[in-house]
Amino acid sequence: MKRLLKIITVIIIFNCQFSIVNLASAQCETPITAFSGSETINYKLYFNWKFIWIGAGTASLNTVPTEYKGKKGYKTSLVTQTSKKIDRYFMMRDTIMSIFSDKLVPLYYRKGAREGKRYYVDEMWYSYPDANTCQTTTRHIHDDGHKTAEKHVYRQCMTDMLHAFQQFRNMDTSDWKKGQSKTISIAGGSEVIKARLYYRDDKTIKGEDGNKYKCKVISYIEKDGKKDKEIVRFYVTEDSRHIPIRLDLFLKFGSAKAFFSGMK
Repeated sequence: MKRLLKIITVIIIFNCQFSIVNLASAQCETPITAFSGSETINYKLYFNWKFIWIGAGTASLNTVPTEYKGKKGYKTSLVTQTSKKIDRYFMMRDTIMSIFSDKLVPLYYRKGAREGKRYYVDEMWYSYPDANTCQTTTRHIHDDGHKTAEKHVYRQCMTDMLHAFQQFRNMDTSDWKKGQSKTISIAGGSEVIKARLYYRDDKTIKGEDGNKYKCKVISYIEKDGKKDKEIVRFYVTEDSRHIPIRLDLFLKFGSAKAFFSGMK
């Protein structure tokens, strides 16, 4: 799961002012069409263990209207929790959050994660000092309490993995063809991580709720040296809401799947 929403930047809070949305962010705007209020999507997690799929816990994707530094927007959170049975082997308690404007411009990111015996916090603030600049200020709190910090300036629109997924949900993909891909830029410290969203196929997927859904199959791919590495495969509904029905996760220790179990 940590590979699903991996952010390798680290964050510091500077005493300088943070601009929220101005001319610079306007070029990065995306109309929001997938949701218009609060939304909660629930999943059941399964891990692959010696060729056997076992129930591992639950996850939920929550999106709610919010206000950030006086600006209206949305807060989306992915909360993942392993079951008590799995905790004996590997405990996971992750809360990953992204705040963006009502035009889907990223403003803030945070990940607080307990993974095994390790606990750490990543944060990232976005600001837009001029019409052509995206600035990130970052902080990473290590599991031993040590803090590291960085500040970076980019001359392009930037995103993090959770924001990028919500951005995809609000894209018009009606004219996408199989084999088509879209490149996105992930804030990754001194280097920009170039990732791709790749349209694989169409499939009918059965959720944990017993219903079947017609889905687009989309892969999130990053460069691993000179090779492409698939991090996660999304199965999203073909309608304009692009509700994720299933996620196939390719982890360091194996693989996992998250199946849609309901939403409100």
